[in-house]
Amino acid sequence: MFLSAVAATALTPGLIPAPAMRSRSLARDPFAVGIASGDPLPGGIVLWTRLVTDPLVPDGRGGMPSRAYDVDWQLAADEAFKTVVRSGTATARPEQAHSVHVEVDGLQPGREYFYRFRVEGQVSPTARTRTAPAGLSPLSFAVAACANYEHGYFTAYQRLAEQEPDLVVHLGDYMYEYQPMGYTAISGAPREHAGAKCQTLADYRVRHAQYKSDPDLQAAHRAAPWLVAFDDHEIENNWANMVSSTDAPDFAQRRAYGFQAYYENMPLRRGSIPHGDTIRINRRIAWGTLAQFHLLDTRQFRDDQACDDGDRAGCDERLRPTRTILGAGQHRWLLDGLTQSRARWNLIGQQVIMAQRDFKAGPGKELNMDSWDGYAAERRALLNGIRATGAANPVVLTGDAHMHNAADLKPDFDDPSSPQVAVELVTSSISSDGDGYRDAARVATLRRENPHLAYIDQRRGFIMVRVTQDDLKAEFRTLDYVTRRGAKDKPSATFTIPNGHSSLA
Repeated sequence: MFLSAVAATALTPGLIPAPAMRSRSLARDPFAVGIASGDPLPGGIVLWTRLVTDPLVPDGRGGMPSRAYDVDWQLAADEAFKTVVRSGTATARPEQAHSVHVEVDGLQPGREYFYRFRVEGQVSPTARTRTAPAGLSPLSFAVAACANYEHGYFTAYQRLAEQEPDLVVHLGDYMYEYQPMGYTAISGAPREHAGAKCQTLADYRVRHAQYKSDPDLQAAHRAAPWLVAFDDHEIENNWANMVSSTDAPDFAQRRAYGFQAYYENMPLRRGSIPHGDTIRINRRIAWGTLAQFHLLDTRQFRDDQACDDGDRAGCDERLRPTRTILGAGQHRWLLDGLTQSRARWNLIGQQVIMAQRDFKAGPGKELNMDSWDGYAAERRALLNGIRATGAANPVVLTGDAHMHNAADLKPDFDDPSSPQVAVELVTSSISSDGDGYRDAARVATLRRENPHLAYIDQRRGFIMVRVTQDDLKAEFRTLDYVTRRGAKDKPSATFTIPNGHSSLA
């Protein structure tokens, strides 16, 4: 690997001399939850860390004293830090869970950098990051989602890191909010959630810290900058706008706690600082003139799920023309951005499956109301709108489903003559639902009922996407197991989309 997982223990070139005496309060490593970077621009990047010595302390303070700490940071052109190009000091405050978000600017576009932190004599591991380019530079990025700590090890994150992507796009369910063994979709869970069901700020902070203490997740963060957007489990399963799926009291306050902990634990810019029970997570990131990422929020503005939030046959409520999953403002924001985009590829990152997916064999339909199937009119309007913008090469990137999936998107999935507007690439989970399985009969049934689906795989994994001005190549990578350590990953399917094509065919 290009990075050492071991923190430096001696002075190295460019490192500000350490104090003669180490703080008694930080005798333990304060970088127990790692370091990360995110939201790259042509001239800048966000560097993140959170000071934690004991991730599982129930009060959510991570074992840190209730005082502020000065945290030194460095960004260098080389891994040995012989050429430090930017450095400074940030303040980690207890009211922000001792998190640090450094927005570094004035950097060169399209180049690799290395960074690290130090506080009171303790030095973090070194990590790699990258700024966005200014032109048509090729892009290699990974798509990941859905990592349930109790359902398996995060080996897929380690395998993702080994691919050395330029960027990681994470589309939600970064952590799960359930109480220990509260989501037992598998038997023989290899490990257990700490603390209680996430309801208080301390609960969410502990859960994030537990997940971020995982060495495989830390390796994936050290490998590349991330673009992140939440789905439901960062707050509560299947929440919708101000509606709790469990009728939780004072859900607005719970949302506020979840959003605060999410920001504290992610490499996000100050534009995503929460304001009470709201947070701005939809945003655009340009990768030069090659690609534009349009990241969506399909939770905060949606109408409540139709038909009691279940898989239902004959749910007419889902067809109501006014139902929205994006909200009117975000819907316009996306189409306006696509209209103005001059990028060769327009990559729409969002959380739940956009393609129709009928689970019922034979006549009638059985659909998931938590996905875009529960918002059919807006889906039709959006796909028609995307087509009308004339934006080049729209590709939808999706998480949530716990299975790999590739599909053609069309305004009317029941009309064979409906135009193909875009391709959807759905990543499987990192660990959620355990090892997964291969069921040829089930796949055959799903594809027969959904001819627009070109590929389905129920095993765990991630997608590696390589983009040039000529084509986009999506490689679906899978692991045979995650309930024990050590699985290798391998490609299970590859799709190449030439420039100017809007179909997998």
